[in-house]
Amino acid sequence: MDLVSGMAGLVMGLVLGVFGSGGSIITTPALIYLAHLPPKSAIATSLGVIAITAAVATFQQARRKNVDFRMTAGFSLFSVSGAYLGTRFGAELTVVTQLVIFACAMYAAAWKMLRPMPVHRSVGAAAIQGEPVVVSQSLIRTGLIGVAVGVLAGLVGIGGGFLIVPSLVLFAGLPIRQAIGTSLAIVTLNSTSGFFGYAGHVPIDYPLVAVFALLAIVGSLGGMHLAQRLSAEHLKRTFGVFLVCAATAILLKNLL
Repeated sequence: MDLVSGMAGLVMGLVLGVFGSGGSIITTPALIYLAHLPPKSAIATSLGVIAITAAVATFQQARRKNVDFRMTAGFSLFSVSGAYLGTRFGAELTVVTQLVIFACAMYAAAWKMLRPMPVHRSVGAAAIQGEPVVVSQSLIRTGLIGVAVGVLAGLVGIGGGFLIVPSLVLFAGLPIRQAIGTSLAIVTLNSTSGFFGYAGHVPIDYPLVAVFALLAIVGSLGGMHLAQRLSAEHLKRTFGVFLVCAATAILLKNLL
């Protein structure tokens, strides 16, 4: 691994630590264009890196009481199954198709996070302000969101955090910081499921997974420290802008 690839690993961890998602935005392109892995192998390797990095970040967030384990269990019950199913479809799609789907989903999530959220119309509005919210969420809604996020995660080789964080804030009513911590726990499970879905079907560079993950873990610790210094509203809006920029970069890279 060269210096540029190593820096990409650090930045990937930083982004994951701050937002609870977004690691695959950096990891997959870095593995394709810097480490020169075949696209399918890069997607699978990315899932392995994210699984390890998110697991360490989850432990740190849990120490700060930012992980809702009950929500993690309920959401993951459906999303992990969806992630494994998504890998089966993803193995048959072209890389361009996978990344275009990825970018479109990111735009949808960014719109949700950036639009005004009146208190009287959104259960997530109080959560965005960091206020506790008591929400009665049906098993059916949890299942549908979890399966959809999981399928997309497996389909395009991501942890799914960029959809999980908005879902937890807007539909489950979690405060943004707790949504980020809980997202990391779910991302860990989704990525692990997706990784094993690809294992045995595409070549995976396991030593590269270990080195990249080690650098990403260092970056994630710095990212979590930075996130503690940002206000909840600023963190939410920054997350939305980040999604727009990343989605645009993906589309420009693959369609032009």
